[in-house]
Amino acid sequence: MTRQISYDRNSLKCGILHIGVGNFHRAHEAWFTDRLIASDPTQCDWAICGVMLLDSDRPLYDALKGQDNLYTLTECGRDGNDSAGYIGSLRELIWAPADKDRALDRMADRDIRIISMTITEGGYNIRKDNGEFDLDNPAVKADLVNPGNPSTVFGYVAEGLRRRRDNGAGKVTVLTCDNLQHNGDTARKAFTTFIKAQDPKLSEWVEENVTFPNSMVDRITPATTPQIAARLNERNATDDAAPVFCEDFIQWVIEDNFAAGRPQWENAGVEFTDDVTAYENMKLSLLNASHTMLSYPAFLSGYRKVDEAIHDPCVRRLVEQYMDIDTTPYVPAPGSIDLTLYKKTLVERFGNASVSDQVARLCSDGLSKFPVYVMPNLAKMIADGKDQTRTAYLLAAYRRYLLTPVDDNGESYDITEPWLTEADRRRIESADPLDFLDLPAFGAVRLRDARKFADCYLEMVDLISEKGAMATLRENVIGE
Repeated sequence: MTRQISYDRNSLKCGILHIGVGNFHRAHEAWFTDRLIASDPTQCDWAICGVMLLDSDRPLYDALKGQDNLYTLTECGRDGNDSAGYIGSLRELIWAPADKDRALDRMADRDIRIISMTITEGGYNIRKDNGEFDLDNPAVKADLVNPGNPSTVFGYVAEGLRRRRDNGAGKVTVLTCDNLQHNGDTARKAFTTFIKAQDPKLSEWVEENVTFPNSMVDRITPATTPQIAARLNERNATDDAAPVFCEDFIQWVIEDNFAAGRPQWENAGVEFTDDVTAYENMKLSLLNASHTMLSYPAFLSGYRKVDEAIHDPCVRRLVEQYMDIDTTPYVPAPGSIDLTLYKKTLVERFGNASVSDQVARLCSDGLSKFPVYVMPNLAKMIADGKDQTRTAYLLAAYRRYLLTPVDDNGESYDITEPWLTEADRRRIESADPLDFLDLPAFGAVRLRDARKFADCYLEMVDLISEKGAMATLRENVIGE
């Protein structure tokens, strides 16, 4: 039985404007907000106005608009029992390319007190070589001199805040929900750098009136293919043009630093804290880094579903060794969390056959993931002289994945690396494998000069080329 909406959606008022209405947002922030409104009618002024900025968003926009922004969310249980229900917290939806002023005016609306976003890890335009916001990005440069007609998220938010200042709408919180360590600090750097370059007076107003809390988000939410959508609709007896499915696990930890009030999300399961650092480090170092560790070796070995890959004893052992030996020494447990139980739960989540996440999704945009998930702890491991075999194997597998888009079984595949530059391509295609280590994504440490790591990496490059990813994993990495 698919749960129906238990509250009057006509009574809702949007207090949140969210940029980037993808599957994760609809399974995470919108889920928490829906759950809160359903349990407490006094929270009905915290509904969500979604804003879509990309031309590619149009199909989802049309699908949602055709059903009054309602959609179904199926939570896939690790025990095989699934639960489905309608989500009603997304009350309004704007496709900005066709309605730019409306999107900007909504950001400036007094009722909107939180501007949240999911724009991907790579969407903050932070240079990988020096960690600074890239003011030379052509789209950014165009928005800097054309504030009234933005195309980037930075231009939109700047113009929305400018209008907000000019109409006296008051303070607002910018809340990022992307998988970045210190994601609020990253958002602050990106938006304040852009705004200062465009409008120094607005920059002064932002300094006094906008907060950027850090947060840690967690819920595995795969892409919904047409085949999966059809299966969900059949299972749930629905006719949803935009269904979402996800795992049954969910977590959201937020620094309680809101400029203009916030929903009482704690009553829906959100944890508020003064400092999310330890939570971020735990999640990024264990869940996200382990996803990356699994991704390229599993994909090259022919696996396309995460649950099938983790049930391979070799892949599972790789992930468990990486978490236990390489990562745990650098992950202090936050609060009362039991890391042993947390890691056990992660492996169970990876193996959730009802979710059946795609390995290709984990492989996508590696250039944005390595600097955030893998490199911080690798730098510490190198400095401490730890065994680096597993991470050297991972980088060798990543190089093979990018260099030769054919897996060990002869199956060709497409690569999704939206931030790949011509300079990156030259490093990937170089006859000297060490040049690959100069990718800006690995800039936390000069890997070619870390001789222990570099020697192990070169050995893994040769072994993968000679024997394949799985044989190398089994015979030379996990010690079997």
